[in-house]
Amino acid sequence: MKSYIRCGLLVAMLTMPLAGFSLESDDSLSIIPQPFNAELNDGTFTINSKTIIVRPKQSMDVAKVLSSTLETAIGSPLKTKSGALNSKNTISLEIDKELASKYGNEAYSLEVTPAHIQIRGASSAGIFYGMQTLRQLLPPASLKSAVSEEISIPCLKILDYPRFAWRGMMVDSCRHFMPIEGLKRFIDAMALHKFNNLHWHLTEDQGWRIEIKKYPKLTEIGSIRAESPVKGNRRKGDGKPYGPYFYTQEQIRELVAYAKERFITIVPEIEMPGHSIAALTAYPNLGCTGGPYKLRTRWGVEPDIYCAGNDEVFEFLENVMTEVMDLFPSQFIHIGGDEAPKGRWKSCPRCQARIKKEGLHNEHELQSYFISRMDKFLSSHGRRLIGWDEILEGGLAPGATVMSWRGEKGGIKAAQSNHDVVMSPNSHMYFDKYQARQGEPEAIGGFLPLEKVYGYNPIPKALNDSQQKHVLGVQANLWSEYIHTPKHLEYMAYPRACALATVAWTPLAAKPTYENFLKQLRVDLERLDALGINYRKLPVKSQEVGSWKSGETGQTFKQMEWDITTNVKTAGKYILTFSYTSGTHRLDIEWAELLENGKVVARDEHRGTTGSTNKGNTYSLTLPKTIKNAKYQLRASVLSDGGNDSNGIINLKFLGK
Repeated sequence: MKSYIRCGLLVAMLTMPLAGFSLESDDSLSIIPQPFNAELNDGTFTINSKTIIVRPKQSMDVAKVLSSTLETAIGSPLKTKSGALNSKNTISLEIDKELASKYGNEAYSLEVTPAHIQIRGASSAGIFYGMQTLRQLLPPASLKSAVSEEISIPCLKILDYPRFAWRGMMVDSCRHFMPIEGLKRFIDAMALHKFNNLHWHLTEDQGWRIEIKKYPKLTEIGSIRAESPVKGNRRKGDGKPYGPYFYTQEQIRELVAYAKERFITIVPEIEMPGHSIAALTAYPNLGCTGGPYKLRTRWGVEPDIYCAGNDEVFEFLENVMTEVMDLFPSQFIHIGGDEAPKGRWKSCPRCQARIKKEGLHNEHELQSYFISRMDKFLSSHGRRLIGWDEILEGGLAPGATVMSWRGEKGGIKAAQSNHDVVMSPNSHMYFDKYQARQGEPEAIGGFLPLEKVYGYNPIPKALNDSQQKHVLGVQANLWSEYIHTPKHLEYMAYPRACALATVAWTPLAAKPTYENFLKQLRVDLERLDALGINYRKLPVKSQEVGSWKSGETGQTFKQMEWDITTNVKTAGKYILTFSYTSGTHRLDIEWAELLENGKVVARDEHRGTTGSTNKGNTYSLTLPKTIKNAKYQLRASVLSDGGNDSNGIINLKFLGK
């Protein structure tokens, strides 16, 4: 039997139970981001110590990655050989140029039969993405350590390719420094979800984080600020020097190579002309006033920026970029270009002389001159300039690509002018915002829930078909003013990054509903557990299952019952909460218990009260197993202290097994 599922109907297959998928439980098949097209067949393929990986010569590196992945899962190394698929119990990796011609260089197909697994990729990148899908067919715990000597994979066929070429995340290492090991773990999680660009913010007003051999003062002076804002009080300083924190060129090469092995390109950002006070502190001659300058110790925008009328500035930046390009082989080099106040330029004789000499009309056109000059330099070295949407001000440099962050307006304008665009609007893609309206660690402000990220479409309706082709993709940004550590970075990124992965990869026609995405996400979060990612836990929704009303309670304890059969679906831990709503008397609770077909199966006995204040008003009840067609009741011993005028509701939450 075969079941063919295409596009939007694929979600039904991806959330149905599959025999043999998990060794310990009947899990749900979850692949994030969801593939374009899939066919689920009967049977399984079993991976064991005798399984052989067959690879083409040009895919040696990805074969090693797959071998390491499967060794972790089953506890035994697998043999690897070159050649063609010609025997049973093999996993074959192949380059398929036809896939490239039809679907692009990142396309892949994955076929699992009882005899073999075959991954075809349009390139080595395609093979790698097919391997990530295969990883997601393994039990989640196997990403960390061996779960069994044998693992069964469901038989299926998948054809898949990304919607967008740019699938990115931005990490800011300037406000708060992110150690290399933490960034490697972040890259691992990105790779699992088929991201391919890590935008790395390396220079700022609060710190210069990249070693430049020609200008040692950039890190000797520019990597240390006098203090930082106190947690919880952004206006007050903590009095503690921050730094020296920076990456050596050796460390950068190591991280670039690590990311490359996972088909992730690291795109460096060297800010200009604004957000440059760390560089000006080290080399005051680069500013309009000559200084002295000092690194910002608070967040925000600095009025001092590079002097656009000083040729030494361009010599400095070209020398810096020469070393940057030597470290980063990425096609794109990000130059920032955002939040550059023009006040210093207006009063600077050299900047005004530059405006006059170049026939410019104002300081906005002077910024365009600045960006265009850097664009020409990068282009002469075979690179492409990308910057925030402020680089549109005064006219866009001919070869520039725009990253649209102030909503979509800048991206729309750029695409309509035939410039490439990466959509990164702060409304949907700023992961430094709060994930809930209360109970969250300090953040920059704003509210960006998981569902809003998932609902984003990076193609604006204002663009016609030809203009839409200029939208390279989509990116989320993690500015680190209030993100202090790699673990905090992970908390702010995930699970919102799982939603973004679907937005960036999966075609609209194949995108699951949000409800089905959440079902898949619960399995995916188990993978993040295995990888050691400190993601934000999904909120547990409670259900109102009962109530009490005036006259139903009295001044002595009595037992009340509520039928909750429709609310109990599975075994596990339930939390019962009594909440007073009105009346002149509070409610006291002596104990609560769960009944199955009239028999007590769980009980929590302690004194609780709910009224003007709550104390101990939650009760934990664990159901060891369920019985088919059983009836379930809650029973509690309660009184309303001082009288019988008390009203309230009872909520039930399922916390899982």
